[in-house]
Amino acid sequence: MKKDILITEVKNVYIAVVKEYNEAYKVFDWNAYIINNKSVCLDMIIIVTKGYSKDKITTTFRKKIDALPAKSFAKIEMIQENVLSMNNVFNLSFFEDNKIYEKRFEFQKNTINESLLEKIPLMNLRGVLKS
Repeated sequence: MKKDILITEVKNVYIAVVKEYNEAYKVFDWNAYIINNKSVCLDMIIIVTKGYSKDKITTTFRKKIDALPAKSFAKIEMIQENVLSMNNVFNLSFFEDNKIYEKRFEFQKNTINESLLEKIPLMNLRGVLKS
C-alpha cells in the first residue's frame, strides 16, 4: 500500500524566518512564515515544528491553515531567541489540485541570524529562507 502513495516534489513553497518589529512590546521578534509563491492555492496545510540539539528538544508545535492563496504568505509562529542555537525543523504537508505534498525544511543551529538575512519573496522583509 505504501508503494502506491505518490508524493510529488514541492516547488515554490518556502519557509522563512524574519526579524520583525513588535509594536505591542517595542522589541524585535523572529517569526516563521510559510510562503506560497505558486499560482495556485494550497489547501489543508499542516505544519509541525520543533527545535532540537544533542541534549535538548522543544515542545512540538502544530499549526493548521485551511487555505493559503496563490502568491501569499502566513505566519506560523514566533521563535524565541534561545531556540535559534538549536536545529529548527518544519515538516509541511498540504494539498494542491487534490494531490498531497510533503516537505521537511530544516534550519541548522545558529543559521538564523542577522548576518544571513536576505530579501524574502512576496514579503517586504529580510530574513533567512529555506526552499
